[in-house]
Amino acid sequence: MSTKKVIAICQSGGEFVTNGDGTLLYNGGDAYAIDIDQETKLDDFKTEIAEMFNCNTDTMIIKYFLPGNKKTLITVSKDKDLHRMVSFLGDANTVDVFVISEEIPVRNTSNMPASRSSRTTMSEAVVPVIAPLDTAQPSAKLEVVVANEVPEHSPLSLAVDNKHRKAAQQWENTITGVDQRFNSFSEFRDALHKYSIAHEFAYRYKKNDSHRVTVKCKSPGCPWRINASRLSTTQLICIKKMNANHTCDGSAVKAGYRATRGWVGSIIKEKLKASPNYKPKDIADDLKREYGVELNYSQAWRAKEIAREQLQGSYKEAYTQLPFFCERIKESNPGSVATFTTKEDSSFHRLFVSFHASISGFQQGCRPLLFLDRIPLNSKYQGDLLAATAMDGNDGIFPVAFAVVDVDTEDNWHWFLQELKLAISTSEQITFVADFQNGIKKSLSEIFDNCYHGYCLRHLAEKLNKDLKGQFSHEARRFMINDFYAAAYAPKLETFERSIENIKGISPEAYDWVIQSEPEHWANAFFGGARYNYLTSNFGQQFYSWVSEAHELPITQMIDMLRDKMMETIYVRGVESNQWMTRLTPSKEEVLQKETSVARSFQVFSQESSMFEVRGETVDIVDIDHWDCSCKGWQLTGMPCCHAIAVFECVGRSPYDYCSRYFTVDNYRLTYAESIHPVPNVERPDLGESSLAVVVTPPPTKRAPGRPRTKQIVESIDIIKRQLQCSNCKGLGHNRKTCKLS
Repeated sequence: MSTKKVIAICQSGGEFVTNGDGTLLYNGGDAYAIDIDQETKLDDFKTEIAEMFNCNTDTMIIKYFLPGNKKTLITVSKDKDLHRMVSFLGDANTVDVFVISEEIPVRNTSNMPASRSSRTTMSEAVVPVIAPLDTAQPSAKLEVVVANEVPEHSPLSLAVDNKHRKAAQQWENTITGVDQRFNSFSEFRDALHKYSIAHEFAYRYKKNDSHRVTVKCKSPGCPWRINASRLSTTQLICIKKMNANHTCDGSAVKAGYRATRGWVGSIIKEKLKASPNYKPKDIADDLKREYGVELNYSQAWRAKEIAREQLQGSYKEAYTQLPFFCERIKESNPGSVATFTTKEDSSFHRLFVSFHASISGFQQGCRPLLFLDRIPLNSKYQGDLLAATAMDGNDGIFPVAFAVVDVDTEDNWHWFLQELKLAISTSEQITFVADFQNGIKKSLSEIFDNCYHGYCLRHLAEKLNKDLKGQFSHEARRFMINDFYAAAYAPKLETFERSIENIKGISPEAYDWVIQSEPEHWANAFFGGARYNYLTSNFGQQFYSWVSEAHELPITQMIDMLRDKMMETIYVRGVESNQWMTRLTPSKEEVLQKETSVARSFQVFSQESSMFEVRGETVDIVDIDHWDCSCKGWQLTGMPCCHAIAVFECVGRSPYDYCSRYFTVDNYRLTYAESIHPVPNVERPDLGESSLAVVVTPPPTKRAPGRPRTKQIVESIDIIKRQLQCSNCKGLGHNRKTCKLS
């Protein structure tokens, strides 16, 4: 069969514009046609594009529209993405490809800042940088001085390096003299900052209010002075007087110059936009090299925070948009749930979101199994994200619902589970895999009738390891943790007992801990629910990685970025499943084939009409009418074990008829039958609308001072730190040399 060829219409140099219906239109630029197929490599494709447009492949971003959806752009970042693009086209022979040197925001007048997502959707808009209100005291002001000099307002020490002034030279004429006009005092102050850097002098405000600004050189006796005020009958600002002469030649280096965090942020904004991981150290190095400005680490970090807010919008403003944002979610995705609560002082308390496509997919196609977990957020106002994640028929994650809460408490978990029950509204008996602490156990029993609660094995093992720490050696604890896992996964009672007896042989206290930890909630030998042999709640690692990419964004942007990721995943998986030709999903088809190959070596003996004895390395009894095998593998996984398949081969039945319906391709397609739609930009409604009565302010919790962690802390029991053990007395915490008994 010949490989399908597609003509890629590659376009570059234009810009995206949002139409009234939210669709995107690409205007301007050049276009070239390139032939591609399923065997084309992305590097080769990029190289050919680079030759066409004379651009760099390293900074090249390639995007294309989802078929039939002009609101969402998909990024091509690897060979698989390029091949998927060709597959998505169906019978189409051409595809529009957009070549971008960096992320280009969509022009829009919305209040919602642009997303950092790799896709561009109608819900991503740009907030113009608005100058701060003119007040008597300039906001976020930093006094830039040398050591031993006492600043007037919030001092931070900076200096000017005369050897590095190349970038600053472009600002030498930002102030030209009398009659020069500006649109606002903010624009005048910004020009003054740049002028002082270019000419290497420091200045101080003599008068600074909403009507006039008078500034003089900071050096005593220097006559340099400038006065600006409003131009009569207009809003323009005009320089009325200026003495451009300096008598303080050289004193500028000693005195430093005045700057603001906002000004430094505006300088690095474009670089931060192109490189979100722009490090404070690199910021400081670049400013020194390009502008002769020296910053310490904390100053550079604070400037980066200002620049990030200029790009992404205000964290505070995002909370005020929550009422309107929730309404837009429900309007654009009918059947979705988006609700929030505030505290008595109107500060943010918690937000719950579940999209209709997620609710429908869980109800129609997913097995009744939910994993509950918590992800700490590292945004300006901290908080936690609570997530309920399901599993599709191909063992992929399927986010069902999530909530942003101010803090991880029993009350917030209870509220989240209440909202979750209202959202999914299913009569099926659900199995939960979750922590046993934080009130989750109590809330699940109260809210979900007759549900099964499987304790997260990882959380249990962490607690066991913590409780044993200091009592046993590294090797002893490693053996006990391994035996604990073996006991949890053991399908039969005798195997479970053998594993915990091994623990007892090391420590009777640890054995008692295991017995008292309610094995009926975590051990396969006793658990009544259907976990499909998934015993830990951190199943949704892919979803958690999305959160880690978005957690520093303002709250509305974070939610929209998660929506965007979910939207693409649902679409891509739905399209991919249409190409599957098997009865079961690929992962389950592979499992069935492996079990079938093992089954061929077994002997089958009939006992009753539906009971069979299967002999191999062990002897197992299979009851095909009740989908049961004494090895317990069939019951634990929902897939026929090798013993059952041996029976099917013997009696001429198909093993496909005995697989859980959740593993069929038809069921998988039901999971991804619905779509998540883009959320329109958040705009404040008219003052007459009642929703304006709801005021949301940021929560009182803020990120702790000091250098923040940029990586999530992941608990691990895989590495147990080795403790010192004395070779003389066998005690812990010291060695033979320091032993008191030697």
